[in-house]
Amino acid sequence: MAPRPAWKGYLKLSLVSCAVELTGATSQSERVSFRIINRKTGNTVRRQYVDSVTGKPVSDDDEVKGYEIGDDEYLLVEEDEIEAVQIESSHTLSIESFVDRADIPQIYFDTPYYVTPADEVSEEAFAVIREAMAKQRKAGIARIVLYRRERPVMIEPFDSGLLLTTLRYDKTVRKPEEVFDGLGKQKSDPELVALATHIIEKKEAAFDPSGFDDRYEDALLELIRAKQKGRKPPVVQAAERPANVVNLFDALKRSLAGEGGGKAAAPSGSKAAKPAKSAKRSTGKTRKSA
Repeated sequence: MAPRPAWKGYLKLSLVSCAVELTGATSQSERVSFRIINRKTGNTVRRQYVDSVTGKPVSDDDEVKGYEIGDDEYLLVEEDEIEAVQIESSHTLSIESFVDRADIPQIYFDTPYYVTPADEVSEEAFAVIREAMAKQRKAGIARIVLYRRERPVMIEPFDSGLLLTTLRYDKTVRKPEEVFDGLGKQKSDPELVALATHIIEKKEAAFDPSGFDDRYEDALLELIRAKQKGRKPPVVQAAERPANVVNLFDALKRSLAGEGGGKAAAPSGSKAAKPAKSAKRSTGKTRKSA
């Protein structure tokens, strides 16, 4: 069954517009999910709102949203009143500007959606907008109201349609200097960097998302199957936890050999490796490992 659209409205470029639909590009469904069970009765447990003062359950009809305007003072807002709040981006994706995709830092990307024409009448205009964007190699910036919040978005050609990615607000993105302050002041040994670079070259590969499996979920399924059959849960050998490397030069050389680098010859363009000297140097002063 085709997924339900997350949003329906219009894509607008200047005076050109067409009806479009947004469909989630990713799925949040999980293969393994748990319910809360009453251990004594074996029945499922459901949640229910209770009055914070009386402690009595509140019926669905008596539940209403409230906006706090003072201490224990709330302004009640009905559901239909919220639904009546409409702005342009509630129904129209109006492209405001075009930018180079590379100019948007990766940290601002949030959730992706596929954009498709909503009907046959819209297909021609949709195709024109898409092909013009592809020709110029530009991404459009617009705004959209999704889940009762206006979000900035980036729209770009993708396959035979468009890909819309919601963007995070600047005020919600933590600045890197808040976390990375002080890093990068220590200069790295060029010889060690050359060895690490050689290891990266040995590990180069084409990106293949089909090779990613949720091994933790697989382990949970093994546990569930074993309990269903009345067997003891399988014993999983815990992986050895890594520790800080003391002799960084020696660790890099052994890593390179393990990646098919033979005897870990010094990478081209670097000085010839001198194990004895480097080992002595690195053990004299503990190096921090990334």
